[in-house]
Amino acid sequence: MQISTIAITTLMLAASNVFMTFAWYAHLKDMSAKPWYIAALASWGIALFEYLLQVPANRIGYTQMSLGQLKILQEVVTLAVFVPFAVFYMQQPLKWDYLWAALCILGAVYFIFRA
Repeated sequence: MQISTIAITTLMLAASNVFMTFAWYAHLKDMSAKPWYIAALASWGIALFEYLLQVPANRIGYTQMSLGQLKILQEVVTLAVFVPFAVFYMQQPLKWDYLWAALCILGAVYFIFRA
């Protein structure tokens, strides 16, 4: 069984986004008492793993998708990773705004992927 290029790209971008989300936001919870530059260095270290997945994912995806399609796919994945992170890790309330944002992104998916 061969996995499609789009599926591989999506899975790699999802994994990349987990690292990205932690690099960007986890320090707000876990390192709030530390100086900002310590949080920045820790985030930078986490972000390395993001880039080790994101760069090859985009190179693989670009063989079958346009640049715009890759960007919108990234936004879909970002929201899909961010919402559970915000709710479960950061203990933020689940809001209807996430649904409305997802519907807007769904519109972007339609327009960027239509023939």
